[in-house]
Amino acid sequence: MTHWLLYGANGYTGRLMATEAVRRGLQPVLGGRNPVALRALAEELALPVRVFDLRDPAAIATALEDVSLVLHCAGPFSATCAPMLEGCLAAGAHYLDITGEIDVFAHCHAQDSRARVRGIVVLPGAGFDVVPTDCVAAMLKRELPDATALVLGFEAGGGASPGTTRTGVEGLARGGRVRRNGELVPVPLAYRTRTFDHDGRARTAMTIPWGDLYTAWVSTGIPDIETYLVASPRSIAAARRANSLRPLLGWPAVVRYLQRRVAGRVQGPSAETRHRTRSRIWGEIRNARGEERRLEIDTPNGYDLTVTGAVGIVQRLLGAELPGGYYTPSMLMGADYVLSLPGVRAVGAPSGGAEMGTDLFLSREK
Repeated sequence: MTHWLLYGANGYTGRLMATEAVRRGLQPVLGGRNPVALRALAEELALPVRVFDLRDPAAIATALEDVSLVLHCAGPFSATCAPMLEGCLAAGAHYLDITGEIDVFAHCHAQDSRARVRGIVVLPGAGFDVVPTDCVAAMLKRELPDATALVLGFEAGGGASPGTTRTGVEGLARGGRVRRNGELVPVPLAYRTRTFDHDGRARTAMTIPWGDLYTAWVSTGIPDIETYLVASPRSIAAARRANSLRPLLGWPAVVRYLQRRVAGRVQGPSAETRHRTRSRIWGEIRNARGEERRLEIDTPNGYDLTVTGAVGIVQRLLGAELPGGYYTPSMLMGADYVLSLPGVRAVGAPSGGAEMGTDLFLSREK
């Protein structure tokens, strides 16, 4: 098998992926449902095209016959992950995606034994969800191996793509979640708030059901995890008001209506916006004795990091012989992987990345 497939290539993130892959000398097959958009992009990048629908198992099987790896970028992954993953298991093709959905991570993890038998890597969350946060969690765990509690927070500027927005709408009805004693526990939206320090400025954040509630637990085994998003007071208040509307937000017709409304208004950040906006990741870890470690990293815009993070994982897997099974980004690429990506630095470290060491940790307080 010599081909690798980029599915959802004509979407906002898929186009960025395809362009970066070509820049690196890779030649993906462009896949998706829209023949007109795909062929226009294929002509621009001089790449082959395969048009097929994930609702058609026979078409998936045909499309993946000679494919060794799939990078799946067509969400919402709650609907699209399972059929594509089944196709990859049947074809013996590695499966990567860029989901941030907890239930999708759980579904992929449940296929671990099947992936081992087939000899394929199954790695959901190969983008901003969850490469930087998963790596921060793994770096912190390395510094404090007996940690029992983990907090992860992030601030991402620049706005969202249509696909991300549609997924967010779908997730409102499920509410929030945290991990307690190793179990995922449902909580209200914006269950807790706190602040993180960003270059001397306090940034208020609220709990959200980020994918690390699943992946950081797999990567580190830490039983208590909370994940936070920096948000304005207005956004936090809106999230809390939405708790009373969750039964209504669970109706499929309401979800479809809201998704149509946002699809026409959200285009995704422009190249100029991505260039001038950055993201910040905070991690805090604590053990039962009260010892703490903290780490903060600064990254490019989340979409740019999604592209470099995912394409880097593709390069690692192409032609490699690795044991099959479910992986998180840090399990496959190492805890320091995020620091190797363009424009990423540990705060307080020299720009351009650095070797991890005790000097990069912001706190060793007891």
